[in-house]
Amino acid sequence: MSAALFNQLADPERAHAISAGTQPASLVHPEVVEVMREIGVDLSAAQPQKLMLELVAGAEMLITMGCGEECPIIPGVEREDWPLPDPKGKTIAEVRVIRDEITECIRKLIEQKSLGR
Repeated sequence: MSAALFNQLADPERAHAISAGTQPASLVHPEVVEVMREIGVDLSAAQPQKLMLELVAGAEMLITMGCGEECPIIPGVEREDWPLPDPKGKTIAEVRVIRDEITECIRKLIEQKSLGR
């Protein structure tokens, strides 16, 4: 959700987000696909991927979401952790709340870093 929301809200000339996880699922959770579709974002074809050093090569910032001890440390990359719950196993209503919390965090980040459209 976070990468798709960031890419929807940020100026594509200034920044682009990719999504990866420390323990990615094989598919995007159906509840996530549904709540994102509600706001016009189609994640039905998105493929979760594992966070690897090669994937973050050239990254300036890494946003983690409540991964605790598993949060990766990438030398030279600014890191910020947003302690948000994993949508796995949550109801549609709970996933909507998580989506909206992520959106608010992204709006603040875009404003702080002057990455808006």
